[in-house]
Amino acid sequence: MLSGIINRIRIILFLLTILAASFTLYAEDENHQSAENSHETQTEEEFNANDFILDHIKDTHDWHLWTNSHGHHVSVPLPVILYSKISGFHIFLSSRLAHGNEYKGFIISAENENAGKILEIDEAGEVIGIPLDFSITKNVAGMLVVVFLMLLVFTRMGKMYKQESSYIPKGIFGFIEILIIFIRDQVAIPNIGEKKYVKYMPYLLTVFFFILINNLFGLIPFFPFGANVTGNIAVTMVLASFTLIITTISGTKDYWKHMVATPGVPLWLFPIIFPIEITGMFVRPFALMVRLFANITAGHIIVISLVSLIFIFKSLSVAPITVTLVLFMDFLELLVAFLQAYVFTLLSALFIGLAAKEHHH
Repeated sequence: MLSGIINRIRIILFLLTILAASFTLYAEDENHQSAENSHETQTEEEFNANDFILDHIKDTHDWHLWTNSHGHHVSVPLPVILYSKISGFHIFLSSRLAHGNEYKGFIISAENENAGKILEIDEAGEVIGIPLDFSITKNVAGMLVVVFLMLLVFTRMGKMYKQESSYIPKGIFGFIEILIIFIRDQVAIPNIGEKKYVKYMPYLLTVFFFILINNLFGLIPFFPFGANVTGNIAVTMVLASFTLIITTISGTKDYWKHMVATPGVPLWLFPIIFPIEITGMFVRPFALMVRLFANITAGHIIVISLVSLIFIFKSLSVAPITVTLVLFMDFLELLVAFLQAYVFTLLSALFIGLAAKEHHH
């Protein structure tokens, strides 16, 4: 219910943003036509909201910090790790390929079909292949920051509990313990059962905090935060694949019997029911993947679209309204960050519980 209301609010705000941007672009076009007869000509690059939004949500080989008044981009270069069938392994910083530069026969493509990908070229500048890319991109660097933080926090908490069994955590550790107990009592035990939930707790807690922290860090718009990790469908696909693998491995005899020969179904329906059951086994993690990706990406697009209105209008008079809407969306996204982490963990526990459940005949 709450998730549906939030999605409707997002859609309304997104449509209002597009409508406002359309009227603004129309007004700017009219003003431009009326100023053509003036003696002063001014060449100014038009603000492209589409490129601005995509640049902030896509994965890149550097970590963009800001653009100064002269249009110069200030970025943190990240390691590029490539393997070419022709020339072998190559390791260098992404600054070597910045601004369309070529280095060791590699360039970053600006074409639509291969935009952002590293291509291998010959001396004539012709593309001769696409190397295997193992680079530390912005999203990978963001994940490494989150993993390091999780290791630091949970290792310290574990040592404190080992040293003193009656340890009472305070501050951030106390808040984390509340979340751990919540996942155990409200997610794992009700869906998996008291007998089997313990061995699945490490995965459920890991995926919950990994998604939550990445969601929260994605709302902070400065280095080393702001990476759109959970808004990358490759990341959500891997997380959903882990749930699928664990669910498949945990399947009991009753689970697979229900999959192959559903009780109570006439024999002539088995050829129809079996493909449906197998398809459903893959559809559930697919829904996990798309739900997390779509919700996080939509939130980023709406926030950046609202910020873009300031540059589209080219007036500070709209800044108070835009900033107010952005703050409202940020608070909403804060709720979504927790909600999506909870939903992903809850559904993962539900799927695992259905597979691991023992049926008493």
